Amino acid sequence: MSAARKAGLGVVFVWFFFGAQIHFFKTAFDVAIMPPYVPYPVAMVYLSGVCEVLGALGLLFVGIRQLAGTMLFLLTIAVTPVHVYMLQYPERFPQAPLWALWLRLLVQALLLACIWWSTRAPRAVVAEA
Repeated sequence: MSAARKAGLGVVFVWFFFGAQIHFFKTAFDVAIMPPYVPYPVAMVYLSGVCEVLGALGLLFVGIRQLAGTMLFLLTIAVTPVHVYMLQYPERFPQAPLWALWLRLLVQALLLACIWWSTRAPRAVVAEA
């Protein structure tokens, strides 16, 4: 694995492992940004936190790294409605400037790319004869 991929993997690990702590220690914040159509918001916040921790830990094991990456990728897509909801109703989140809400979506896209790129083995280059 190249140094760049290792660095990307490190970013993904830190993002999810330490980011998940917000789910457990700042639960009220995550519940407050949850769209109202999501059932059992407190349970969903805890569940997503557990999934983030397990996914991050899965990255540490080569044998399941790709599976963990796929699961974190899907989890990241699953939480995207939270970011869209915040953009639809920015007045409900006066502590977050509008530019920051847009930046969250950009960071989300970059995170998805980093997850996918860093958790997959690079393709072998076949030389033409």
